[in-house]
Order: sequence, then structure tokens, then C-alpha cells
Amino acid sequence: MKIKQLLPLGLLLVTGAAVHAQQKQQLSLDEAVNLAVTKSTEASLADTRVETAKLELGNAKNTAYPSFTVTGQYLRVSDPTINLKNIGGSAPADGTDSGSGSSTPTVNSAMFGLANAGLPIFAGGKIKNSIAASDNAYKAQTFNAAYTKEQLALQTVILYTNLYKAQQSVTLIEENLKSANQRVKDFTAMEENGLIARNDLLKSQLQASNIQVSLEEAKKNVVTINYQLVTLLHLPENTEIGIENGYFKNQDAQVAVTEADAIAQRSDLEAIRYQEKAAENEIKIARAGYYPSLSLAAGYVYINVPNFVEVYNAANVGVGLSYDIAGIWKNNKKIKAAESRRNETHQQLDLMTENVKVQVKTALENYNFAIKQNKVYTEAVTQADENYRIVKDKYDNGLVDTNDLLEADVQQLQAKLNQTFSKADITERFYELLNASGKLTTSFNLTQNK
Repeated sequence: MKIKQLLPLGLLLVTGAAVHAQQKQQLSLDEAVNLAVTKSTEASLADTRVETAKLELGNAKNTAYPSFTVTGQYLRVSDPTINLKNIGGSAPADGTDSGSGSSTPTVNSAMFGLANAGLPIFAGGKIKNSIAASDNAYKAQTFNAAYTKEQLALQTVILYTNLYKAQQSVTLIEENLKSANQRVKDFTAMEENGLIARNDLLKSQLQASNIQVSLEEAKKNVVTINYQLVTLLHLPENTEIGIENGYFKNQDAQVAVTEADAIAQRSDLEAIRYQEKAAENEIKIARAGYYPSLSLAAGYVYINVPNFVEVYNAANVGVGLSYDIAGIWKNNKKIKAAESRRNETHQQLDLMTENVKVQVKTALENYNFAIKQNKVYTEAVTQADENYRIVKDKYDNGLVDTNDLLEADVQQLQAKLNQTFSKADITERFYELLNASGKLTTSFNLTQNK
């Protein structure tokens, strides 16, 4: 059996240059999760999206407020030719210019001032439902952000447990390598004295070489996973994270999780529920096209052309009515499209609900299996230790050969690795179960939840 095969296939690895950690930092799982949901790039992006949705809600509310615009102009004018005809009476019957004796005013500038105010009164419910749609979109984005942070917390848990596995692998393999190297020294002396065949020495040397390769691979895993976790948490690149082993003690805590609780508490489901409400608002917005728009309008005009005309106190007030006649035919398609989007969202909610049920059931079974597996592996360690002791005693008495001794040594290391990994698996499966039920982030002592 090759020692290289002992390393866990479940370790998360990424390609990239290894970073030699220099700064040791002890980090609890609670602290790591807190950093992930507050400092990571993905968490910041989620918060920004929530802020954007909040601002869009504010913009939607502004449409219900009065509008007020002021316009003013001052113009310089060239020397115009002004011909005033039929001002103050009719032209003479003989066709002569009655104003031939008057002087033409000199106009070289003009000033205009306009002030307009408007207030929407009725738009078929379009404004009201636009605000409601934006509000539901904002709430949906808030729950999307919460779900994103749930996934970041789970990602942190997985990296944290994998780092623990990798670090423990290094410790166990280093201990095994010391024994293998000592065996090589003993076999070398025995071979020189003719007590064993050279082939037995070569077998022990080959096993020591394989263990050395496994150790280097385990160290590589530590550096790689550590770099992933450091990058996720936005820690300095040269940080070497110290794992708190207290999270990986044997445990078989009973978790009260039901499908109904998960469906009610999952942030992703809550987000899609608000998206469905927003889709309902979009249908009402589309139906508003069947109704006219009514608004209140008021204004003021001031005009001053020196030496020619001045207009002031020209205030006005009234109502405006607009109706898109063609919308009677066109609007039906908009409504059907909005209804189809609503149906799509509802079907998506049904699909996600089914997936949540499967996730909860799978996570619960995985957690129970991890507990049972750990009990078996714990017994296997005792069995492997005893087996190695017996085989070693038989080898010293010439009853078994070198292959049996080396095989027993490999089985002993394998049992210790399995036990260590199974303890980490219990912790990981426990938090996966909390994640499936929507309780993961609330289970940690997070700064944002205080």
C-alpha cells in the first residue's frame, strides 16, 4: 500500500504559487466566519447591492412628490427690423401705413423667466405599485445578501476544517516518518550483520521515501488551503493561521432540524418570495396602462423685452389629462409578459423549496453518518495499534516477514488519519446541517448580529 493514497481526497485545493507563511495568527472558527461575512469581497459586494436597491427605492418614492422647475434666459439681440401691423385698429382703406409717423422701438436684449410645478394625482396605481415593487426588490436583495453570507460562512467552515485536516496530516505523518527512518537505521545495521536480506532493507527505505513524499504533499496542502482562507478573510498574505482544535472534539450533539423550519428560515427562499411579490406589483403596473393619467399643474411666466414689451403676474393653474389610446391594444401583451414572469418566479420558488427539503434530508443523514463513522474509526485506532504491536512482536521472533510489518505500520497510520478526519467531518457536517436549515450565521457570535 502506498502512503500517498492515505491523504484525504476531500481536501479543497486550488492551483497557484505557494505562499510561505511567516506571521502566525491564532484564529477561532467564530472569528474566521465573522471576518468572512464582514471583510470578504463577496460580502462587500452583497452589501453594496443592498444599498443600491435601497437608493432605487428612494428614487421610486420621489415619483410621488411634486415636481418644480425654474427656467430663465437673458438674450442679447442684434438690431432687428420690427414692423408692427394693425396694432390697435384696422389699416386705412387706402392702404397707407398708419404707423408711418411713429418711431420703431430699439430692441437689443430680452429676458424670460418660467416657473412650473406639477403633482401627479392619478396614474392608475402605477406610482403606488412602482414604489411597492422597489420596496419588495429591496427586501429581496437584503435576503439575498443574508444568503450570500450564509454561503460564505459555510465556505469558511469547509476551509477551516480542511486546514485542520492538512495540519493534522503533517503532524501524524511526521511522527510516522520518524519511526520509518529509525526502522531504516535498524535494518541497515541488521543487514550489515547479515541478520536480514538486503531486499528487506530496500523495502523499509522505499516506505520511508513514500512517507517523505506524503509529508511534502501534506505540507503543500497546508500552504495552499491556508492561502485560500487568508485570501477569503482579507488577511495579510504571509499570515499562517493557527487552528483551534476545540472545534474538532468528538461530538454527537442532537440537532433539531425540520423541513418546515428550513423552509420558513432560509434566506434564499425569503428572497424569492419577495421577488414574487415584486412580480405581482409589475402586473399591476402594466394594468395601469389601461387608465388615463391626471396631474395638477401650475406655472408663472415673466417676459421683459426693453423698449418693447413686459409681461408679469402671468400665473396659471390647472389640471392635465393624458391617455394612450393605442395602449388599449398594446397593453395586453405587457400584462401577459408580467404575469408570465410572476409564474416563472413562483415555479422557481417551488423548485427551490423542493431542493431545500432534499438538502435538509441529505445534510441530516450525512451528519448522522459522520458520527457513526467516527465511532468505527476510533475503535479502528485501538485495533490498529494492537495489530502493529502483535505483528512487531512476531517479526522480532521471526514469525512474520517484513511485508507484514510494513503493512501493519501503514494500517496504523491510516487508522489515525481516518480518526482525525472523521472528527473534522462531524464538525463540518454539523455546520452543513445548520446551513441547510438557514441557521448557520446565527449560530456564530458575529459582530454584525450584535
